[in-house]
Amino acid sequence: MKLTAQEISDLLNGQVEGDPGVEVSRVAKIEDGEPGAVSFLANPQYTPFVYTSNASVIIVEKGFVPEQQVKATLIKVESPYSAFAQLLETYNKTKSKRKGVSSQAYVASSASIGENVYMGPFVYIGENVVVGDNTRIYPGSVVDDNCRIGNDCLICSNVTIYTDCRIGNGVTLHAGVVVGSDGFGFAPQQDDNYLKVAQIGNVVIEDQVEIGANTTIDRATMGSTIIRKGVKLDNLIQIAHNAEIDENTVIAALTGVSGSTKVGKNCMIGGQVGLVGHIQIADDVRIGAQAGVSSSIRKKGFTALGSPAIEYNTYKKAYVHFKNLNQMANRMKELEKKLKNLEELHGNQ
Repeated sequence: MKLTAQEISDLLNGQVEGDPGVEVSRVAKIEDGEPGAVSFLANPQYTPFVYTSNASVIIVEKGFVPEQQVKATLIKVESPYSAFAQLLETYNKTKSKRKGVSSQAYVASSASIGENVYMGPFVYIGENVVVGDNTRIYPGSVVDDNCRIGNDCLICSNVTIYTDCRIGNGVTLHAGVVVGSDGFGFAPQQDDNYLKVAQIGNVVIEDQVEIGANTTIDRATMGSTIIRKGVKLDNLIQIAHNAEIDENTVIAALTGVSGSTKVGKNCMIGGQVGLVGHIQIADDVRIGAQAGVSSSIRKKGFTALGSPAIEYNTYKKAYVHFKNLNQMANRMKELEKKLKNLEELHGNQ
């Protein structure tokens, strides 16, 4: 990618201060900036690097006023962090544009493949699969029979999409993601064995979802496990059968969402959180890392922490006592000892 400062400014709806014709071909952190690179300043503690960086272009906040001479051309925007994220996405798309189907890929004759699609070596596309325009499927991935994948998707290496699943537009599935594996359904029998319950549903992933490496989303027993529009899932997450994650919710790594649990819109769930099955989480809920959620949270905007999870401020107050339990126990022992001595003294009188 090679862009002028003016082209970057136009892309980001910014304002150039300096040479609009200076060209950049790579991105860099502000402290590591070098000629030909573009960087950004979002955290005030990195402000000194604006004056020492060798980057050719630096993206700064609209109200930034230099206190000394700046070598770089500045592009002033409303939000440097968001603007740089947009620029990185443009750079990434330019860098990774691949087209064509490898001769080592297998595509069933009944499959429908859109325009400008890339499929790497050892990709498997099953019967009646539909793959939309501009979608890229990297080596070793499997898309089983009757699946639908929308336009502009990125399917990284070794992703497995089981039968009948539906993937929307602009979806990213990172390496090792499994979509549509069987839900964990086993019926206990009288002889203490378990009878497997057939999982005949599917998984539906709506538009603009991103799913991190080695995350697993189980198919529904019946109906669909649903990941709604704009959801972002981190690496190593387990979403169980018939769960539903509503729009624009973000979930950090190592979290488990049990079967038939419904998570609302715009929630933020920290790492290593566990949600039991058949509960509901309201919109805009925040759940801190390692929390164990054992019952529904029906209050919009609720913040929970702990295991079992309770309201955040209540948890903080309780934790003050919890961390002092050893001291409190020792004081109790001392009080019990004094009480016993008083009882003995009273009994001897």
